[in-house]
Amino acid sequence: MGMKALYVDLEREWRGGQSQALLTLRGLRERDHDVALVAACDSPLAIRSAEAGIPVHQVARVGLRAWAAWAIRELIAQSGYELVHLNEPHALTAAWLARAHKALPLLLSRRIGFPLRRSWVSRSRYGAVERFVANSKNVAQSLIDSGIAVGRISIVNEGVEILDLPSPDQRHTARNFWGVKDHEFLFGCASVFVPEKGQRHLIEALPAVRMLHPEVRLLLAGDGECRGELEALAKQLGQSAAVLFPGFVRNVAQVYSALDAFAFPSEFEGLGTALQAAMAVGLPCVSTRRGALVEVVDDQRTALVVEPNGKEFAAAMLRLVIDDCLRKRLGAAGRREVEARFSAGRMVEGTIQVYEDVLKKRRAA
Repeated sequence: MGMKALYVDLEREWRGGQSQALLTLRGLRERDHDVALVAACDSPLAIRSAEAGIPVHQVARVGLRAWAAWAIRELIAQSGYELVHLNEPHALTAAWLARAHKALPLLLSRRIGFPLRRSWVSRSRYGAVERFVANSKNVAQSLIDSGIAVGRISIVNEGVEILDLPSPDQRHTARNFWGVKDHEFLFGCASVFVPEKGQRHLIEALPAVRMLHPEVRLLLAGDGECRGELEALAKQLGQSAAVLFPGFVRNVAQVYSALDAFAFPSEFEGLGTALQAAMAVGLPCVSTRRGALVEVVDDQRTALVVEPNGKEFAAAMLRLVIDDCLRKRLGAAGRREVEARFSAGRMVEGTIQVYEDVLKKRRAA
């Protein structure tokens, strides 16, 4: 018999954590576990989970955490859940307000290596968590450095779906959609526009790259607080015609199918699922090793690894433009790496093992 788990994510937008939540929920359902989601009303995760056949309990956005706390308390009382998996900090606050930890074990996903806050409220909230699910060794170490006992931490690497490589027809259709010509070389990145994601380094790299190869263009999929600054920087450097800003893209496969290479200039990163997804479809990649990316990319073997600045990205991007053999070698090795270590299936199985361990220890206690 499968486990019965309540998953909570109150994020209103779609980011990497929500993509991971949907993959986890779908994977648990496919393996005959009984899961349901508490989410903000009409959030992208709520909509996509419902479309996938997952029971979703939507709560009002006004007074979101209070309404979520009420929903969590009612669901625990009525529905026989065995554990509660919290996918982000607002979910933890709601579960803590509901005093859910008095009834069931709480698990908290942790994807960033920032130290935990030390206010009395934060200490109380984190004290209610029975198991932290870190997405990397880097994040697990940050929890240890914040005073969390090793026995309260499990590591489950995030994962992505391993799909068939894009066909020539899919590539042609995708490039037509974005207005990219056959002779043009298209770099791309898919990420939220916030300072630590470093998209400005790619724009700063373009003048040097395009001086030698004017056929190079850049597609920056995503949206966020820095979009205006990035568009202004492209204009300032005379690169507006070379940079595509499509905004948030729901069908991100249409981005990856169009690209010749992927560039990931993050200055601080959890595990970089956008990078993993690019590697999974066989794209040659340029990446930094900041944060937990050191656990994902191996310089010269699975990607070109550089520091987050325009000069180093320009040099690496030029290498990929001129060296077809290098592109093929990195693309194939990157895909094999993701298949072996960062697949969605592996992530789901790891999550199930954590659930079983938590429940086993709870029963023994």
